[in-house]
Amino acid sequence: MDETSIAIYLQRGEDLLQRTLEYAVSPSFYAQIGLIFVAVLLAYFVAGVARRFTRHMLQEDRISLTSVKRFVGVASEMLNPFLNILLLMITVDVSQSWLGESWLVRIGQSMAIVWLLYMVNARFVRSYYVKMFVKWVVIPIALLAALGWLTPVTGYLESISLELGNIQISVYGIVRMLVFGAVLFWLGRVSNSAGQKIIRNQEALDAGTKEVFAKLFQVVVIAGVFILLLQLMGINLTALAVFSGAVGVGLGFGLQSIASNFISGVIILLDRSLTVGDYVEMEDGRAGIIRELNMRSAVLETFDGKDIMVPNEKFITTEFINWTHKNNKQRYTIEFSVAYDTDFDTLFDLIRGVVAAHPKVLSGDHVDVEERPDCEIKDFGDSGINILVEYWMEGIDDGRNRVGADLNYMILQALRAHDIVIPFPQREVRMLNGYAK
Repeated sequence: MDETSIAIYLQRGEDLLQRTLEYAVSPSFYAQIGLIFVAVLLAYFVAGVARRFTRHMLQEDRISLTSVKRFVGVASEMLNPFLNILLLMITVDVSQSWLGESWLVRIGQSMAIVWLLYMVNARFVRSYYVKMFVKWVVIPIALLAALGWLTPVTGYLESISLELGNIQISVYGIVRMLVFGAVLFWLGRVSNSAGQKIIRNQEALDAGTKEVFAKLFQVVVIAGVFILLLQLMGINLTALAVFSGAVGVGLGFGLQSIASNFISGVIILLDRSLTVGDYVEMEDGRAGIIRELNMRSAVLETFDGKDIMVPNEKFITTEFINWTHKNNKQRYTIEFSVAYDTDFDTLFDLIRGVVAAHPKVLSGDHVDVEERPDCEIKDFGDSGINILVEYWMEGIDDGRNRVGADLNYMILQALRAHDIVIPFPQREVRMLNGYAK
């Protein structure tokens, strides 16, 4: 920059400062300051009278409802900035009629609007991110709009652009995409959480149907936000459809597994073969309780605290055992051996009573006969007679329901207390003509 340009800028600055100082001592300037002062003072007086009146009503308990009291209290707090805006709007017309100008009053009105937005943001908004968004985005935009500068600013940002082929990218477009994109993602997340909560609270639907509608609602919300964001970016959806079709063919081969798991998840949720809380045993022996059913995989929580991520496709293409899907009752067995000379009538009654005594074993007259504890001879062994004990219980015999280990110990104590022998392996050797055979 040469000396001539510097001198021109300095001269313009001096002229602007001179005009500002001359206007600052003009009658029009003081008249507008006086009008602003009168409007603010009148708003303060009216708001004070209203606050004293509402405070008197609340103290006298003339309003009995707590929610109404809270509303009246909040309304009295917001009354002062609201009255400032209202009276300054009237003052703008008065100043324009009397003085022929009102730009200073308009600035005061803009400050009142910013004050109201700031109070609303501090009083009602709880989220930290929403507070920051209102503070750094909404309030500045509102201030520019109130001053009448929003259109010139957006026009200037629109003029700063870059062309890439047929696509034109401007600073205004980028700012608009960032601002409205953040709002769309926030609204999408809030609506998704609220919608899924409403769906899962529907008692008329079972767990599987709730999951189906919740996941479909999530997909619809995400797709809607994505389409709106593309519209804000100025992308032609018709061209995008052609492009996505061409790209989809190429990506289809690479995303086969993801698509297969997604479709399998939809099928599982629709046919209700799995629900959250089921105890599932896979073909390879892995087992656990289904804690989550996602569109891509299921989470099995084992009794030793591990999480197993199982792709949904596994539940469609391989066999698995669902222990608790239709009926939470399970039958378990215990096997042991006793000597051949045991009194089996006494043994059967003893074992049935021991097993029925466990609090988690289904027993009693209210239980069906086939679900009551039973004891019977399984087969005849080399060293003794093998006994089979059957019992039913609610849930899986593991974790908090370790019934089998308790019953083994109880049966062992009962056999010892009644001198019932559990035989060791035995072999009978006969001596014929001096030789063992």
